[in-house]
Amino acid sequence: MSGMEVDEELPSEVLDLGAAHKNDTKDESSSGRSVMAGGIPGSVSVSLHPLVLLNVSDHWTRQRAQQSQTKDAPQDTQVYGAIIGKQTGREVEIMNSFELQYEIVGELVVLSKEYYRLKEEQYKQVFSEMDLLGWYTTGGEANEKDLDVHKQVCELVEGPLLLKLDPAGGRAGELGVSVCESVVVGAGTTDIMLVQLSYTLATEEAERVGVDHVARMASQQSVQQSNVSDNLHAQCSAVRMLLSRVQLVLSYVEACERGEMVLDQQLMRQISSLAHRLPLLDNENFNEHFFTQSNDVALLAYLGAITKSCNSCNRFLNRFNLLHERLALGRKMRGIFF
Repeated sequence: MSGMEVDEELPSEVLDLGAAHKNDTKDESSSGRSVMAGGIPGSVSVSLHPLVLLNVSDHWTRQRAQQSQTKDAPQDTQVYGAIIGKQTGREVEIMNSFELQYEIVGELVVLSKEYYRLKEEQYKQVFSEMDLLGWYTTGGEANEKDLDVHKQVCELVEGPLLLKLDPAGGRAGELGVSVCESVVVGAGTTDIMLVQLSYTLATEEAERVGVDHVARMASQQSVQQSNVSDNLHAQCSAVRMLLSRVQLVLSYVEACERGEMVLDQQLMRQISSLAHRLPLLDNENFNEHFFTQSNDVALLAYLGAITKSCNSCNRFLNRFNLLHERLALGRKMRGIFF
């Protein structure tokens, strides 16, 4: 299969959809008409988070690396995924993304609707305030192939957006990213075209730290280090120095106990004074903050385990109900004829 590797076979409805659209796609591709509508203003304003761009870039890089190891793989690499975020009126904020499963039938890319709905349900359980906003892909300008995939997404999401990242990069000072929405052209028709939207970058503190780290460490020839790396190296050096000093003091006390070294009373008083500073941390305020942080970390771990267990249980119940309905239907049919 050319495209993203999947663990399970795609449902039959995917193959049926590919066969239904195959001829239409060939006719549209041969026409070579532009899919972009000019002179039409966008209906929404878009805020784009850098996390989405990092996810799309990582997805494309992994797909390109996998294809480079395959002899018969196509030269051009194009990936597909969904984008999620928040929409308040005419304000759209694209905050995250996830990959989609798809199948290539002939020259047509057919998305797996079953996988799309499964991921939507999972994200709703964790990020209830986010909605599916559309899909993403990679490449240059939008073409007929992208428009055909956009029509499939329109069956899943009302008024979806298309985010397209050009791995080759745009012009100087540009990210090579375009965001589009679809509009119906012509009265009494269902033909759609894409309208490019303007967007702004919206970042949070965690994203700024991550982007700074990636930007400085991405180039192997660069000797720069990110602020996070510098801070971690400083803390690591301080902890190592503290550990070496504590081990030195401990080895001296143990040597004095064994009689291998002469006991220095002044030095022992300094060690005793240093040791008596430790109980200062054993107070009610410190214990409260410490146990609160420990409980928060444990709660996050338990939440992840519970979410995974609930998902497995939900899939088991769905399959059980499906089997039970088939058995009940079979009994009714036998009761009618016999």
